[in-house]
Amino acid sequence: MVASKNGMALDNKLLASLPRDHFDRLLPYLSIVSLHQGEVLVEAGDEVDQVYFPHDGMLSLLAVLRDGKAIETATVGREGVVGAMAGLGLYKSLVRVVVQMPMACTKIAATHFRTAVAGSDPLRNLCIRYNEVLLSQARVTAACNALHSIEPRFCRWLLQSADRASSDTVALTQEFLAEMLGVRRTSVTEVASKVQSAGVITYSRGVIRILDRPALLRMSCECYETLLDQSAVLA
Repeated sequence: MVASKNGMALDNKLLASLPRDHFDRLLPYLSIVSLHQGEVLVEAGDEVDQVYFPHDGMLSLLAVLRDGKAIETATVGREGVVGAMAGLGLYKSLVRVVVQMPMACTKIAATHFRTAVAGSDPLRNLCIRYNEVLLSQARVTAACNALHSIEPRFCRWLLQSADRASSDTVALTQEFLAEMLGVRRTSVTEVASKVQSAGVITYSRGVIRILDRPALLRMSCECYETLLDQSAVLA
């Protein structure tokens, strides 16, 4: 069972990057869970009591306003972690964390994670470094939301989702897309229809299939490649 848990946990790139002896400090406290699309892992304002390392799929981090409206500020897949700053002390989430696609995930209680981080420079650096990745994402996403129209943002978001899913087919409803992009559902319908008419995607019953990735990249804004470049620099 330990060997199996070990192998699955290493599907997460951050855990796989740790020196073996430092990873082994976490291993007794790790568990593997399956998460369902739409599941809320953490609500804004909640104390973070679990740290999540995705194996696949994608988690969305959403800024929540007082009127209940929310918009995505960053996404996390198998290259990252959610809740890592809890390793440096008691930590309240400033965002809502939602499962964007069904996924497997390694999780560890924040109390155990803090204990391991306290005696491990590689783990401490992981917490700080990936927090900078999320801050960078939030900055680029804020600029994108403010300056770019819905069509290139929609295309950028599809490219990100496909990367995280490791597939050209992603299951996303119009309601979910509208919330992630901070727009009306009718706007998503109009843009999806336009991109589909161009022969770039097919969209039916909440399932989007990318038919022409180079064309989708051309229709996307520069922010997709900016996010890739910044993540590579900070990794």
